[in-house]
Amino acid sequence: MRIIRLLAAVLAVALIFGACSLKKDSNPDGGADNKDPRIIVTSFYPMYVFTLNITQGVENVKVVNMTQPSTGCLHDYQLTPGDMKLLEKADVLVINGAGLENFIEDVRPRLGDTKIIDASEGLELLENGEELEPGEREDHGHSVNPHIWVSVSGAIGQVTNIGNELAEIDPANAEKYLSNARAFVNKLEQLRDKMHRELEDLRSRDIVTFHEAFEYFAEEFDLNVVAAVRQEPDNEPGPQQLARIIEIIRDKGVKAVFTEPQYPSKIAETIARETGVEIYELDPVATGPEKPGPDYYVRVMESNIEVLKKALE
Repeated sequence: MRIIRLLAAVLAVALIFGACSLKKDSNPDGGADNKDPRIIVTSFYPMYVFTLNITQGVENVKVVNMTQPSTGCLHDYQLTPGDMKLLEKADVLVINGAGLENFIEDVRPRLGDTKIIDASEGLELLENGEELEPGEREDHGHSVNPHIWVSVSGAIGQVTNIGNELAEIDPANAEKYLSNARAFVNKLEQLRDKMHRELEDLRSRDIVTFHEAFEYFAEEFDLNVVAAVRQEPDNEPGPQQLARIIEIIRDKGVKAVFTEPQYPSKIAETIARETGVEIYELDPVATGPEKPGPDYYVRVMESNIEVLKKALE
């Protein structure tokens, strides 16, 4: 009898472990069933803010930002082991696209069935200040300006893309994704109208920016970026480039140099000393608080309106 009871106990343990093993195999995150949340990973801060708005109130969805809120644009970003671990767990990965996340192709084979949403898909892109037709970016690669979200119209396009793609990937929640996306787009359209009203009468429209992040923004609101202090955030301008920027400022009577909160402003301070122009700060919403409210993008852009009015009226 003791032997029978012992065999029964061993069999019960085996069945338990077998069941656990089957459940783990059916869910790579080790969850017990389909109640585990759908994990949506965003590549960096603007995509995080947009996706939080689109998924607001959707049950069983978890949005995680891959990079730290202070990371900024992903120019030459190197993935960490922690990033890879998170990406391998993701059901969906939302990227800005337009060449900003240039690490994606190298790691794509390790992402398995992860769905990748490219928020730039089908949008008009800029290269060297000129518009590209949708689909042309394959021919131009990294030379395309990726800072689409800084333009409010660009943000509207990206939010629409993300919402549509999530609705297709997760049909059970499609109506909620689309409804949220439409509500956020409506707020962005109101913001865009407000910005056009308040910026249309600026007396000066020539600006010098820290780097090329504000090209889309400038085009949308009829500002003229006459020079960028740096082509990339980490590239210091050489003496000849710096002298050329100072010459442009003097020749055109530029009133302001705009820095960004994500980067140091020492070079801008040197330019200001040489030219007498004022330094102001514009925020491209590339960084922010760890837990942004749904209106964070709108609030930052409204602040940018006030900065521009002060600097250029």
